[in-house]
Amino acid sequence: MNTLVIVLIAAVILFGAYVVYGRWLANKWGIDSKAETPAVKYNDGKDFVPTNGWTVFSHQFSSIAGAGPVTGAIQAAAFGWLPVLLWILIGGVFFGAVTDFGALYASVKNEGKSMGMIIEKYIGKFGRKIFLLFCWLFTLIVIAAFADMVAGTFNAYTVVDGQSQLSAAASTNGSAGMVSIMFMVFAVVFGLIQKKWNLSGWKEAVVGIVFIIASFVIGNYFPIELGKNAWSYITFVYIFFAAVLPMWLMKQPRDYMTTFMFIAMIVGAALGLVVAHPSMNLPVYTGFNNAKLGTMFPILFVTVACGAVSGFHSLVSSGTSSKTVANEKDMLKVGYGAMILESLLAVIALCVAGAADGTAATGTPFQIFSRGVAGFFEMFGVPVHFATVFMTMCVSALALTSLDAVARIGRMSFQELFSVDDMEHAEGWRKLLCNTYFSTVITLLCGFVLTKIGYANIWPLFGSANQLLSALVILTLCVFLKVTGRSNKMLFPPLIIMLCVTFTALVQRTIAMVKAIQTAASVTIPAGTATWGSVFIANGLQLIIAILLIVLGLIIVVNSAKSYAKSEKNSEKAA
Repeated sequence: MNTLVIVLIAAVILFGAYVVYGRWLANKWGIDSKAETPAVKYNDGKDFVPTNGWTVFSHQFSSIAGAGPVTGAIQAAAFGWLPVLLWILIGGVFFGAVTDFGALYASVKNEGKSMGMIIEKYIGKFGRKIFLLFCWLFTLIVIAAFADMVAGTFNAYTVVDGQSQLSAAASTNGSAGMVSIMFMVFAVVFGLIQKKWNLSGWKEAVVGIVFIIASFVIGNYFPIELGKNAWSYITFVYIFFAAVLPMWLMKQPRDYMTTFMFIAMIVGAALGLVVAHPSMNLPVYTGFNNAKLGTMFPILFVTVACGAVSGFHSLVSSGTSSKTVANEKDMLKVGYGAMILESLLAVIALCVAGAADGTAATGTPFQIFSRGVAGFFEMFGVPVHFATVFMTMCVSALALTSLDAVARIGRMSFQELFSVDDMEHAEGWRKLLCNTYFSTVITLLCGFVLTKIGYANIWPLFGSANQLLSALVILTLCVFLKVTGRSNKMLFPPLIIMLCVTFTALVQRTIAMVKAIQTAASVTIPAGTATWGSVFIANGLQLIIAILLIVLGLIIVVNSAKSYAKSEKNSEKAA
């Protein structure tokens, strides 16, 4: 089948869903364009900042469009492109976009509270503490997976015969790394300019594009060729500052500039498919069982991850975006619209993987996607080196934009976990744990330890935890909508399906980790190949986290179900 036809069909379905189903949800729940949003009411110039609707959309999309929609869709294609496409479309429209919009809506209607605080209000303090611990553990997994991927993307060295030497892609990776660093620097400059002159419209776009071009020029002429460990340290230093600095100073301007790159990447891929219109070379369906991944249920659903539904998105919606929405009418495009666009990105990634150059693609998911889109840019006369640097940077930006958001969310979750109402008279240890800098350092240190597991090994656990988080958020939204007298029936099918999928996947992952440890214990590990320490890090840590996630998830589900049963419809006046 022609890949262009697949993309066009997907685009029509997704856009139609936004216009019809998205607006139906907004009308069903109620949008008040005259209401005072939390960003306006609690404007503090740091977390609560009234922001232009499209800028908030840029932040939301840049933060949620991480590695998931590209990596997940391509990995899951092992089951065939048709099951992946169907789940992206169905999941994106009825699961992911609804959850993202619902989380944003509930937060804005509750004074910009994070999902943890919303749970405390509607389910109880115990439920909130358990949820915050679950969220914090989840952010560690995301930080570990994405940080390891970024460091590996910029790595300029390879090992040959036991010796480390510059790889063939050293110049490209080094240039992309330098572009990323300059992006961070120019983001701060852009933020300061915005703070002083409050640019908007074409003026804001021109300044952003100028800084993007400047970053690429400097990166191409002054590449930094470093090893994976060095880039890992740089990545964690960056996300530390992204987690503690005011939103307007680094994160918002960086997200705004990154959105232009994402648009160029998506447009380039789409135009490439239009011009080359290659055939889809992936099989339509390969069967229910896959030798490498396992059974299609539940693995397909948790592997596609962010392209269809993601609990992480809800943390962004309620943790950062809800505090910057200046008008309630912007919530639909920010919450529902950003997810719809991400689903389209996942479809494009699937098509690029299936037929980047008219032949079946091989390699890792990101290599496939980068090589395919870079090839499309070359068709339009873009130099090979520049096209490759651009796509390498785009690939890393997918992870970096999620990293800086999840680091801030992880820090906030850790602080909320130990905070009390009267922090002024709290114990010294509690004040220390709730300190912005201390909580950020603890979160990042734990995430750094988990990077030793490796991106590829931790992805299945990330996918399972991510989808379970979305189910827990949907359950909370059911309670919120019930007590405020709003319809919640559309949430029950996604809730039931995601609970079944995620608990099955986590149990399967737990069993796999136990078997891996048992196998390692029953054989003699060859000298120089592995150690018991590496076996524990790769499997033992995952086993501990998986068991914790299952236990915490069950506790939250039980508590939430009890709260839902006890709650009375329309018992709280709708905001």
